[in-house]
Amino acid sequence: MDDEFAKLIRRINPPRVVVDNDASDHATFIQVDSVNRHGILLEVVQVLSDLNLVVTKAYISSDAGWFMDVFYVTDNHGNKITDEQTLSYIQKTLEDKVYCLNSMRCGSVGEIPSKEHTSIELTGCDRPGLLSELSAVLADLGCNVVNAEIWTHNARAAAVIHVTDQSTGQAIEEPERLSMIKELLFNVMKGNSDIRIPRISISSSGVIHRGRRLHQLLFADRDFERPKNVEFKRSSPHVTVLDCSDRDYTVVTMRSLDRPKLLFDTVCCLTEMDYVVFHGTVITGRMEAYQEYYIRHVDGFPISSEAERQRVMECLEAAIERRASEVLFL
Repeated sequence: MDDEFAKLIRRINPPRVVVDNDASDHATFIQVDSVNRHGILLEVVQVLSDLNLVVTKAYISSDAGWFMDVFYVTDNHGNKITDEQTLSYIQKTLEDKVYCLNSMRCGSVGEIPSKEHTSIELTGCDRPGLLSELSAVLADLGCNVVNAEIWTHNARAAAVIHVTDQSTGQAIEEPERLSMIKELLFNVMKGNSDIRIPRISISSSGVIHRGRRLHQLLFADRDFERPKNVEFKRSSPHVTVLDCSDRDYTVVTMRSLDRPKLLFDTVCCLTEMDYVVFHGTVITGRMEAYQEYYIRHVDGFPISSEAERQRVMECLEAAIERRASEVLFL
């Protein structure tokens, strides 16, 4: 009965996306209205991130079963999006994504079915020359790297690599060959370290969104725990987690250097940790970004212990730092 009622509400209130260049002098205005569903905020932010749009301001509201978010976006040069074809593409992509979620026709969030390549996922200790060694092993095994992304943080490394058979250009599916690839890559990832056992998985049935998957891999590897006796010379983000007892929320605030995809990274972290953002504000300046979220766990309760509060702070700091670049001037 509840499912039928939810379907009726979605039919009565179809998702609505507005893309407008007259609402602001400095940015393109995007508004998304929809029946709320867990994960919808991440999906919308993921679309904006994948289109390389820079979010300069955002206002999030998903209380009372309704999702209404406003985003002010620019291109990478700080200009409005003026190309009509691009504007239409943004609107259609957002409408399709929200409709797909509301009609419950989507699989797991961010999933991209594909049998055109084999997906390799790796986590382990970071060290100089690791990427070169991985590339050499794959080349020796006749694997053509279609694309790859590797993140390092707190002496940990995670990679998502898509490969094809060098001779056929197709996904590699032979069990014996896949087993050989996994064994040799495991040896490379292990190196001389006995601290942690590396994790490797290989599949050809499909892949998840790479950015989201890398967050998941490093989170599972507990990269938010800083190694002892290792000094990091980076400016850490400032994260606070406070009670809002009068409204039964937990308030999370973050101040950090601004950069592309920052909003995706923090929303992804909260979603993966099973927190729901009910209200939020994002404001960016020339260099700094300020984010404020009113959250509860998916069970409806705010953060209730000091250990949980500390863990949320550490995980958000890690999510902000993973994609940040350290620049060396010569």
